[in-house]
Amino acid sequence: MILLRHTKPDVAPGICYGRSDLALAPCFEETAQTVSRTLPDVARIVSSPLARCLQLARHVAQARALPLTIDPRLSEMDFGTWEGQPWDDIPRAQLDAWASDILHARPHGGETVAALRNRALAALRDHAAPATLVVTHHGVIKCARSLIMGNDAWQSSLAFGQWITIAPQVFTDAT
Repeated sequence: MILLRHTKPDVAPGICYGRSDLALAPCFEETAQTVSRTLPDVARIVSSPLARCLQLARHVAQARALPLTIDPRLSEMDFGTWEGQPWDDIPRAQLDAWASDILHARPHGGETVAALRNRALAALRDHAAPATLVVTHHGVIKCARSLIMGNDAWQSSLAFGQWITIAPQVFTDAT
């Protein structure tokens, strides 16, 4: 399976945007063409419903004449009251509370990382098959990586428009 992070959204640097549905940066068309041209062969595409993923998924599906499935479980984490706020404006005590229990704390009132992980891994397990492209978000990709990397996954990084490949059995073996 290939997990592809969406292209760059049209949002100021340093803004917490999680589940917010954002427009794409002006470079979308050029980046989407490059991604579509350089991706390995896939047989089907599954996407988050958020525009920053769905537009890229539709672009690749159309360019390659592939079926596209939308799965809301592949959406990014809901950061509650932090959505749309500059990370620097979020009270330090709230960030510290979140960092002290990254899986279960939710000082923002939104979703916990554990809830994100549970729904994302359930979706990935349901779609686990060779030659599947999943167009999704950094949080979902970190959840997938956590099966391989453990807690180090939460510190991992992947650029916009980049992808990783994970054997589908990683998801089906994780129950």
